[in-house]
Amino acid sequence: MEVFIRPNDSFWYYSELFDIPLDLIVQSNPDLEPSQLAVGQLAQIPGYMADQYQISSGDTFWNIAIARNLPVDMLQLVNPNINPEDLQIGQQIVIPQRVRNLIITDFSNYTFDKFTNDVSRLLTVYPFIVREAIGTSVMGKEIVELRIGTGSKHIHVNGSFHANEWITTPVIMRFLNDYVLALTNGIPIRGLNLLPYFFETTLSLVPMVNPDGVNLVINGASAAGNYEEDVLMINNQNADFSNWKANIKGVDLNNQYPARWEMEAARKPDSPQPRDYPGPHPLSEPESLTMAELAENRNFSRVNAFHTQGEVIYWGFEGLEPPIAQEIVNEYSRVSGYQPIRYVDSYAGYKDWFIQEFRRPGFTIELGTGVNPLPFNQFEEIYQESLGLMLANLYLP
Repeated sequence: MEVFIRPNDSFWYYSELFDIPLDLIVQSNPDLEPSQLAVGQLAQIPGYMADQYQISSGDTFWNIAIARNLPVDMLQLVNPNINPEDLQIGQQIVIPQRVRNLIITDFSNYTFDKFTNDVSRLLTVYPFIVREAIGTSVMGKEIVELRIGTGSKHIHVNGSFHANEWITTPVIMRFLNDYVLALTNGIPIRGLNLLPYFFETTLSLVPMVNPDGVNLVINGASAAGNYEEDVLMINNQNADFSNWKANIKGVDLNNQYPARWEMEAARKPDSPQPRDYPGPHPLSEPESLTMAELAENRNFSRVNAFHTQGEVIYWGFEGLEPPIAQEIVNEYSRVSGYQPIRYVDSYAGYKDWFIQEFRRPGFTIELGTGVNPLPFNQFEEIYQESLGLMLANLYLP
């Protein structure tokens, strides 16, 4: 919610007035210098929305504020052009409304358009979230990173490397919405006060690595645009794309990394397929290259790649994982109930490459059980299992 800065206003005063942590207000206004606020500048107040109200007979700012348990000065701040001594029947004013519920409520059939719209809505209410387009898909869709927190510990989580595992995207988005809601309302999650972790941890989220593939799985061949004939040919003219894991060109993005890629290429398909084709060479696809460049440009302490299914956590690669990885995966297992598996006969994945390149912990986390794509009625159960993992990423070293 936007307010115009008045004489003698300060971020500290806004923090007291709106009962929002000062640092969240500072982070919501990166272009403003807190010690040099100028009258007339626009400031963002996180955790609030502007509600319209029509003045009725007998209304005053005082009784409106009392009825809504708001400070009178809050009404005056958000209605700078209204004279409270001369309210007119039928006049429209703004009532600040604290957001106490989830912004995102529809997590089903989570297409790129739905994801994009939800990101926009979250940023409007919680401008301390940082959005960055880190690359584009084959079809030109933005691959979006969302960052939250100011800490020196950088943790990365991604979802939807595989198209028919799109349920991992709303799982990540649900956590983000729960996190910001907890921060702005001072509500603990599973007994944890999350504000201290906002200062300790910078959380990097790429909820949808493979937007073209996700749209193909959910909306069918028409979502492929100029690639429609190609995907139908790759899919043997089958209009059902529910088993499609690859990007729009038929390349499995999680078989694309230079971590024994040649071994995978020797035993996997050698042409575009709905799944498992590792591409003509490592990092041939813009989506996988974008994710590699992200890790190379940041100082991630660890990465989580969310996949489905199996309720297992893969955490080793060629003995290159550091000793602390075992401590971390044991805690992941405790809070989620998932089984840790150190080594598996699979290579060229994102976590494999991350461990190899940086000698830091990387984890492939298989959410839920069943056959992909998992039925959406598992969403709440999957989310509650993953919630422990996401919280652990905040408090673990």
